[in-house]
Amino acid sequence: MSSLVVVGFPTADEAEQVRRDLVDIQREQLISLEDAVVVERDRGGQVHLRQALNLTTAGALGGGFWGSLVGLLFLNPLLGAAVGAGIGAASGSLSDLGINDGFMREVGETLPEGTAALFVLLRDATPDRVIERLRSHAPHAKLLRTNLSHTDEERLRQLLEQASKQAEALRLS
Repeated sequence: MSSLVVVGFPTADEAEQVRRDLVDIQREQLISLEDAVVVERDRGGQVHLRQALNLTTAGALGGGFWGSLVGLLFLNPLLGAAVGAGIGAASGSLSDLGINDGFMREVGETLPEGTAALFVLLRDATPDRVIERLRSHAPHAKLLRTNLSHTDEERLRQLLEQASKQAEALRLS
């Protein structure tokens, strides 16, 4: 089962940086991400979703490739690419993989204006090692929501608090 973790940050830039760091950490096999979205509530109160992957574009590219391949088989690669890209774009725009957009907008409405939250849907993680790597962001991070068990959520809160204290001690020394 996938785990959802929502962490608040004072700025969208910091939330974006943490998302980029998580992608780097994923390359080291310390975390397995399904989705990571930054939700920003701007100074005017508008909620913006910054998706990591544009499904329409991804679908169009994948569809274009497969359409070209089929087109080559039938000696009309341009027609095959066009049809494949169209079908891929349509299927990408209709699929809502990962975290529900309506849920993210609903939570985004509760954020203070000018702040952001990072929504992370993950399959697997080594929480203590991941938080250790993200320690510099811990003083600004606030755990907002999870679907973890109460025990796991409390452990995550403790790890964040510990990392925050360590980051603060390093900053003062």
